[in-house]
Amino acid sequence: MNDRTIHYIIRFLLGEDISGEVIAAIGYTADRKLYDRYSIVIVPSGFFNNQIYGTAASLPELPLQEIEGTPLLFGSPQIELAGDTLVIHADIIASTYFLITRYEEIIQRNERDEHGRFPGKKSLPYRAGFLHRPIVDEYRLLLRSWLQRYGLRVPDIKKQIQHIYLTHDLDAPTLYRSWKGFIRSLRDGRGLRKSIKGRCGPVENDPYYTFPWMFQQNKALQDQVGTDICKSVLFVRSGGKSKLDKPHYSLRNKDVNNLIQSALSNNMTVGLHSSYQASITPSLIRKEKTGLEENIGKSIYCNRHHFLASREPEDMTQLEAAGITHDFTMGYADVAGFRLGTSYPVRWINPVNRRLSSILLHPLTLMECSLEEKKYMGLDYDKALTYSLNLVEQVKNAGGELTLLWHNTSAQENTDSYLRKLYSHLLNELAKK
Repeated sequence: MNDRTIHYIIRFLLGEDISGEVIAAIGYTADRKLYDRYSIVIVPSGFFNNQIYGTAASLPELPLQEIEGTPLLFGSPQIELAGDTLVIHADIIASTYFLITRYEEIIQRNERDEHGRFPGKKSLPYRAGFLHRPIVDEYRLLLRSWLQRYGLRVPDIKKQIQHIYLTHDLDAPTLYRSWKGFIRSLRDGRGLRKSIKGRCGPVENDPYYTFPWMFQQNKALQDQVGTDICKSVLFVRSGGKSKLDKPHYSLRNKDVNNLIQSALSNNMTVGLHSSYQASITPSLIRKEKTGLEENIGKSIYCNRHHFLASREPEDMTQLEAAGITHDFTMGYADVAGFRLGTSYPVRWINPVNRRLSSILLHPLTLMECSLEEKKYMGLDYDKALTYSLNLVEQVKNAGGELTLLWHNTSAQENTDSYLRKLYSHLLNELAKK
């Protein structure tokens, strides 16, 4: 394991408000002769040994041990003094690396759902019962407490949400505005006159076009907490010929173009919603990004994969090559929680070559359809609200960032879905945090 990546993980765990002097006081070594160089030593568990790393033998076995109430993937909970050095046998460096790199997903490439995604319910955090907890952030708290125990001056983490990202994926802008939609309208029994109005009338009358309502909700929260804390992002597709990229919409379409301009005028960021086809053929990402940039006349630096179908490391490599610096894909579709084990944005580390990338991964805390859809969590409103508020509280306690994904189709009025109501409720609660 290279020193640069180890140093990054220690810095990530401690946070940007910790001095370099404190960073230098932490060692990651099993050589007892070197212990007296450091105030705290974390003993490597052997996870990074060349004979073990990258093999099935490197995967943690359940049940896991705990260190001061926090699940520990590698090492043991033993803490001892060696002279004046506090020696921690809990390998929180390897445990952090395992989670923030999605290491297990690379080792188990044969474990995929119908969309080529690693299922959240197959993940170690889910099987061990802590997917709803950002345990990497708990390691952060532990490491600070150990430093304080040693006598070093380290501030406590402020229990507040640092940033809120309200994000929306533009999958199906409208329901009835195309000629196919017109036919669909007739089949739905809306009648000829209503179908013509749906095809040619104001786009705001289309049941899928809930953007004005969502933008209004977002602005209300921004007015409460400030635009420096709360930001909105609209992810737009600019390619994809796969069957699962339907409906295929054009960026030159009047409704789509007006929507993008509305988003920009509302100080929203426009990001790339890389297509389902691009998740299968990642080399298409650059072309899709360029097409979106040419259409809106702005540089694109954010991405989220359609269907959250970010798979092998090749996807990230192509994002980096295309100039993407922020990715918002990192959540599981089938269950909400902390896919990366953290609520903090973290640089991607390629687990194949262990190289530190320039891409910053923003953990996706909650996608709305994960809660409601029967094939995923299948929660009723009360349970969905309780689960969501618990995730929000976890982020607040860790001092991390919260990212919500709400599709326009989930904000429809007069449906059996509770997702419109839930979005409004969550944003009202966030205004109080």
